Amino acid sequence: MLEELRNAELVNKVGGRFKLASLIQKRMAELLQGSRPLIENAGTMTLMEIVLQEILQDKITIDGRADGEPEPASKPLL
Repeated sequence: MLEELRNAELVNKVGGRFKLASLIQKRMAELLQGSRPLIENAGTMTLMEIVLQEILQDKITIDGRADGEPEPASKPLL
């Protein structure tokens, strides 16, 4: 599982290690607050494994939108 973090594809997909860490932290917080996983068969996975698989499968992106969600009408101020 943690070997996936060493994968350059994962880091490049998000745009860097800092952005990857930020995305992981934000998504894990959402899952802890009750959001449902966006991948199948997540019942046996740890939160970290779920988040990494969501990133690898392009289910979540750094801008916070899930796959298939439309662009927001306006950009947030903060």
